[in-house]
Amino acid sequence: MATILEDCPIVIGVDSFGDVNRGDDGAEFSQPENIRALVEQGVQADQAGLDFFGLGEHHTVEMPLSAPDVVLASIAARTRRIRLGSAVTVLSSDDPVRVFQRYATLDALSDGRAEVILGRGSSIESFPLFGFDLADYETLFEEKLDLFAKLRAETPITWTGTMRASLTNMDVFPRTATGALPTWVGVGGNPASVMRAARHGFPLMLALIGGNPARYSKLSDLYRRATDELGIDPLPIGVHSTGHVAATDEQAKEEYWPVYETFMLETRRQRGFPEITRSYFEHDIEVGSLYVGSPETVARKIAKTMTVLGTNRFDLKYGMGPMRHSALMENLRLFGTEVAPLVREHLGRSA
Repeated sequence: MATILEDCPIVIGVDSFGDVNRGDDGAEFSQPENIRALVEQGVQADQAGLDFFGLGEHHTVEMPLSAPDVVLASIAARTRRIRLGSAVTVLSSDDPVRVFQRYATLDALSDGRAEVILGRGSSIESFPLFGFDLADYETLFEEKLDLFAKLRAETPITWTGTMRASLTNMDVFPRTATGALPTWVGVGGNPASVMRAARHGFPLMLALIGGNPARYSKLSDLYRRATDELGIDPLPIGVHSTGHVAATDEQAKEEYWPVYETFMLETRRQRGFPEITRSYFEHDIEVGSLYVGSPETVARKIAKTMTVLGTNRFDLKYGMGPMRHSALMENLRLFGTEVAPLVREHLGRSA
């Protein structure tokens, strides 16, 4: 069984992809209302004592969150403690210099609380939107991650690639107070992406996208072996998965199942998979990658996952489709005030 790094803190956070929510009257929020609701959710996460609040870039009508850093800057102005970052930034269809500049600016506004999670993009709507060819999917990420790794040194940079203009002894501003913007690489199930993160010395964020969490242990083990063979000191591993917390298991399931069913039916229909069933949902809660239930149920499952995979961090992707804003706010309150302390208790670690 994997070992959780003893010299790294346990981090419990949340992510949102900006799913359009509903008010308590059942009416769906407009896109401007939804963005303002995200700010309130970020403030709630801070007040609940959570360690991290992340927003993942998307460009769809269901998830109109195309500028997460702007929303995070608004949250930064109303919070003092919680770390703020992307979850994830689709680096392949963005410019690494601009990504660095935006999150270095967020770092300044938040007084050193910014971080960025970089990914290839499992949702590909940004590629045609910004004029990138999906045939270059691998090369785009490989080159741009290499450039971003050099940008983190915050010194004049010289770099050459095939997907953007070369740089020769160029300074990039602003610089961060610490001189090293915290940067993770988000990975679904691709071993090559794990190796790439290790090679650049970036901490790894595993996105659990289905099935028993234990099956991802081969990726966390691969990452640890790779960093060891490269002579890199052990780096933290995080895990990201979906879920919902309410006062009881039954309440959590009843609040989450309708939106989960709708979202999964459409997703599986697009990919040619069989329709989702309630029994599949219940099974995924029991042994899969859904963290739905009461604080004790969810905390116990998170602690088990972190132990099996040897991770120091867990980010809950909360919300899925048009859930009530008040239910999401209560989810955040319970996750911070009850789930996070219970996870640490199960792991035998203090805050």
